[in-house]
Formats: sequence, structure tokens, C-alpha cells
Amino acid sequence: MTQELKIQENVELAPFTTLGVGGPARLFVRVKYEAELIEAFRFAHERRMEVLVIGGGSNLVISDKGFDGIVIQVGMQGTYFSPASAEGYVELTAAAGEMWDDVVRDTVEGHLAGLECLSGIPGLVGGTPVQNVGAYGQEVSETIASVRCYDRHEGKIVDLSNEQCGFAYRSSIFNSSAAGRYVVTSVTYRLREGGEPKIIYPELIRELDAGKTGVTSPSVSDVREAVLRIRRKKSMVIDPDDPNSRSAGSFFKNPVVTEEVLNSVASVTPDPPFFRMPDGRVKVPAAWLIEQSGFHKGYTAGNVGISEKHSLAIINKGGATADEVIGLMTAISNAVKEKFGIDLHPEPVLVGF
Repeated sequence: MTQELKIQENVELAPFTTLGVGGPARLFVRVKYEAELIEAFRFAHERRMEVLVIGGGSNLVISDKGFDGIVIQVGMQGTYFSPASAEGYVELTAAAGEMWDDVVRDTVEGHLAGLECLSGIPGLVGGTPVQNVGAYGQEVSETIASVRCYDRHEGKIVDLSNEQCGFAYRSSIFNSSAAGRYVVTSVTYRLREGGEPKIIYPELIRELDAGKTGVTSPSVSDVREAVLRIRRKKSMVIDPDDPNSRSAGSFFKNPVVTEEVLNSVASVTPDPPFFRMPDGRVKVPAAWLIEQSGFHKGYTAGNVGISEKHSLAIINKGGATADEVIGLMTAISNAVKEKFGIDLHPEPVLVGF
């Protein structure tokens, strides 16, 4: 069966990432079925090779030396909507290789609430539970019913409940306590038929202001369009004609801090923006911290820089190396730490550093 796997040698990985940096993979294979995924891991295990699993590459920075092992790209396709339950819920099961925004669009067109604020985020379905993808006040953990995975320890396919996934802000067991153990093959989301959209994030509220749009009771479709407008203004929607979108999206997580730390920040720069979290802590925009630390939109350092439209995005201006990306990341982090005493943590997965 190993002969059925179309394994390639010395494949450049940069084209498989939205940032466009990274060296070659020793071996590369794209799998479209769970059986192929299992076989690919068996192939690697028999040869004692390191494995790197990738999806759409929208949240990935690979080192210039590449990956001296086998890269497995998850390419499973397919979506299934269940009939609505008596309570008005519809379950959507989407394969890991489906384009995320296509799935969000389909749910919105079906008048299903639960994913509308996550419109325009690049990447594939399989990556959404890993980082508990979130934006504009909504996270996938709010609607994920279960995650189907290949368990590398047990060598079999398993289904994990929402609780078993251990979701927290931008994290799950998939990128923390069980990092590397599971490979997502599909995700099931529980959505509300005809439900109200989630409108709690200040920036989204401003964009939907009735005085600007004329809409007094926004639908999930209205929210999706508003989110896409906001993201396009920031070049946070992948567009080949927009050099500012050649990035890994938001490069830093918004730090969640205590009230005491917020007061400390305010003592350095008055009136910092913040978003209060349910647990009493506050989220401070990393973009604001970065700008206040001297790194403005359009900042350039060699072949890399900061987007002209969004200070959270490190962009490849053309011909950049991974070392240049990491160099700018480090400079930004150090400046924020020095001025505000806050550690910024990168959002993308860093491979080979």
C-alpha cells in the first residue's frame, strides 16, 4: 500500500505557506483519506523519520533549512449538514482539508449562527480546533461538538468531545498538553438554525452601527460582510494582488492580563484599549502595544516588514528569509517587553527554530 502514496522528494515548502518562507522537505505527501494518513505515518515510523503535518500553511513559519523528514499535508474533503434537531440545532461535519472560509460562507448562507464572526480567516478546517481559532468575540470552541483525529500514540482514529479538547484562549490539547499526538481529520460544529449573530466586539459593533449601514437588526450575513470589510481594510484576507496580505495573519496573540498589569500599562501610556474577559482578566490589543513600542504600520527591515494596514501582521515584502521574519518578531517582542513588561507570544507555529 505504501506504493499508492505519492511521495515526493526535496519539495520546497515556502509555496505551501501564506508567508512564503521556508526551505525544502526531505519527503512530502498529500493525503486525501484517513487510510492514507495512517499509511503515511506507518511509512515514517518504519523509517524512523520525523513528521510535520501541515494544512493550508496560513499559520506556519518554517525555517530556511526546511524539514529533514516527511511532511504530510492533510487534504481530506467533504462537508455534511445534519437535519435540524427539535431544538433548532444543525450539526455540520467538515473534513480537515476544506477551506475554512468556504465552510463559514456555507453556514451563513444556510442561516446558521455560530461561525459568522470567523469569516475571512485563511487556512483549512483542520487548523481551527488546534488554536481554538477566534476573532471579533467568537471562538470555534463555542460551537465545536467533536473533533475526529488520528491518535498517533494509539495508532487509530478517535473522536474527542469538546470537553476532551481542553479549549482555552488560542489553545487546546492539540497545541499544548497533547501537542503532536493528534492529527485532525474532521470537525463537527453545532450551529443554531436562524440564530442571532454574536455581536459583542467593539470594532464589529462600530462597523455595524445602524447610522452607517442602515441595518438595525443585523443577520449572520450582515455580520459576515462586516467582518470581511474590517479584515480587508487590514489586508487580513488573502489577496494575491495585495502585498500586505503575504503574511501569517496575526503574528502575535493578544495578551490576556490582570487588572494590575493593565494599570501598569496605563501608567506608561494612558488610556490603553482593552477588552474585558469573562474570567475578570482583560485582553490588551497586541497591535496597540506594538505601535506604542515604536513599530508602526509600514515599518520595513530588509525584505520583511509590518503591514501598512495592520501592525499585527509581519509580511514578506519579496524574497524574505525565515531568519528575517524571526528577527523582526524578536525585535518587536523585546521592545514591547522593555516598555510595558508584557511578553508577546507568537501565534503561528514555528518549525525548525
